[in-house]
Amino acid sequence: MQDDRTTSAPTVGVLVVAYNAAVTLARTLDRLPDSFARTVSAVLICDDASADATYEVGLAYSSESPLPITVVRHLENRGYGGNQKSGYQMAISRGLDIIVLLHADGQYAPEILPEIVAPIVDGEADAVFGSRMMVPGSARAGGMPLYKYVGNRILTASENRILGTSLSEFHSGYRAYSVAALAEIPFEENTDDFDFDTQIIIQLVAAEKRIVEIPIPTYYGDEICYVDGVKYARNVMRDVVVYRTSQMGFGTQKWIPHPHEYGLKSEEGSSHETILRLLGDMPPGKVLDVGCSGGLLGEKIRAMGHHVVGVDSYEEAGVRDRLDDFVRADLEQGLPEVGDSYDVIIAADVIEHVREPDRLLRDMATRLGAGGRLVVSTPNFGHWYPRARVATGTFDYDRRGILDETHLRFFSRRGLLRTFAAARLNVESLDYTGLPLSVFREGDEKRSSRYLSKADRFLVDLRPTFFGYQFVAVLRPKNFESHTE
Repeated sequence: MQDDRTTSAPTVGVLVVAYNAAVTLARTLDRLPDSFARTVSAVLICDDASADATYEVGLAYSSESPLPITVVRHLENRGYGGNQKSGYQMAISRGLDIIVLLHADGQYAPEILPEIVAPIVDGEADAVFGSRMMVPGSARAGGMPLYKYVGNRILTASENRILGTSLSEFHSGYRAYSVAALAEIPFEENTDDFDFDTQIIIQLVAAEKRIVEIPIPTYYGDEICYVDGVKYARNVMRDVVVYRTSQMGFGTQKWIPHPHEYGLKSEEGSSHETILRLLGDMPPGKVLDVGCSGGLLGEKIRAMGHHVVGVDSYEEAGVRDRLDDFVRADLEQGLPEVGDSYDVIIAADVIEHVREPDRLLRDMATRLGAGGRLVVSTPNFGHWYPRARVATGTFDYDRRGILDETHLRFFSRRGLLRTFAAARLNVESLDYTGLPLSVFREGDEKRSSRYLSKADRFLVDLRPTFFGYQFVAVLRPKNFESHTE
C-alpha cells in the first residue's frame, strides 16, 4: 500500500473503541477504503480490558498491516465514555487534526469514512455525526428494532426541544471531530458511561461549534449490545435538563462548559432588561459600565445614544468595538482614571465579586455628575434556592448564578441595604427580577415557558425577598450636591 500523505493535508486519525471484539475487529479494519487508509496518520485501537483476545488480535493485525496502528489495552474497564477519553487524549497529544470514532463491532460502516471526515477537511464543520434517521425508512430497513427506533425518535425530539437544536439523531456512535474543537471542551470531565456521546454534543453546542450530519446506513447484526436502554434514556434526559438548569445558575457539573464572558440577559424582567428600560427613559448622557465583560450590555446602551465607557479586569474580544472606550483595571483596587461627571454608573453583577463592595460603591459615587445615579444589580441570597441548599446541608458553589463560584460576597435584602448605607448611598428604588427562564426557550418560544415565567413573576411580586432572583437598585449619593461643587 503506497503512502500518499502530504504535509499540507489535515492529519486524520481513526479511534477504534473495542470491547470483546476479537471476532469482528480485523474484519472491521479490513473494510477501511484503500484510498482513505493511505491518508490516515494513525489508527488508535483502544481495548477496554476485554475478556477475550481483542488485544492480541489487534497486535497481530498491526504487525501485518501497513496502517500506522497503535494498540492500547486498559488494565481495567473504563466504560464506553472512558475509552473515548483515552483515545481523544492520545489524538490531542499526537497533534492530529481530525479523529474519527469507529466501533470495532462493525455496526457503523467503515466504507463511508471519507464522507464522515470531508466536512471537517473542507473547513465546514467542527464535528460530523453520522445519522441513521436522515433517510426516511432506512433505519428500520437496516434492521433497527422498532422499540429502539421509537425510543431514538422520542429521545432525539426531546433533546432538540430542550437544547434548541435540530439534529436528526443524537444517538449514533459514528462521529468525526476536529481535534482542536475537542481540546477546547472539557470532555475529560464527562461520564464514563454511554451518555458520554450526549454530553459531548451538549459541550459542542455550548461552545457554538459547527455540527454537520450526514446519512449513514443502518446495520444490526449479531453484535452484543451492552447498553441498558432504560438507564441510558434516563441519563441522557438528565444531562440535557441539567445543562439547561445550569444556565440558570443551578448545579456544579464540571463537564458543562463555563464561558468566561458573561452574556446579555435579554429576557423580559431580567436585570439587564430592567437596566435598559431605566436608561431608555433618560436623555442621552454619559454612562460608565463597571464590570462590562464583553460589552454586550454597554453596546445596547450605546445604541440608545449614550456615550459608554467600560471597565473590567479582563479584556474580552470585541469589547472595544462595542463601547466608546474601554479601560482594563483590577476593581479590587477601586476605579481607575476614567473621568467623572457621569450621568449614570452601572454595576451589573459586580459588587458580589469584590471583597469590599462598599468601598467600590463609594468610589463610583464620586464619579457621578450633578443628579447622577448608580444602578446596581446583584443576586439575592435570600432566594429559595440558596435557602434550600443551606437548610438541607447541601450548600456549595455552582458554576454560575446566585452561588457562582467566583462570588466573594452574598447579599440578602437587609445586608444589601446595610452595604448601601455604609457607602453613603440613598436607595431611590429597589426592584426584584425573576428566574432566568429564557434558557428553556432558546430556539423555541414555548407556551409552557411563558406560563412558567408568569407564575414566577407572580411569586416574585407576592414575596420578593423569597422568590426574587436578583436585586436591581437605583441609588443616589447622600448629600450628592457636595460631590459636584
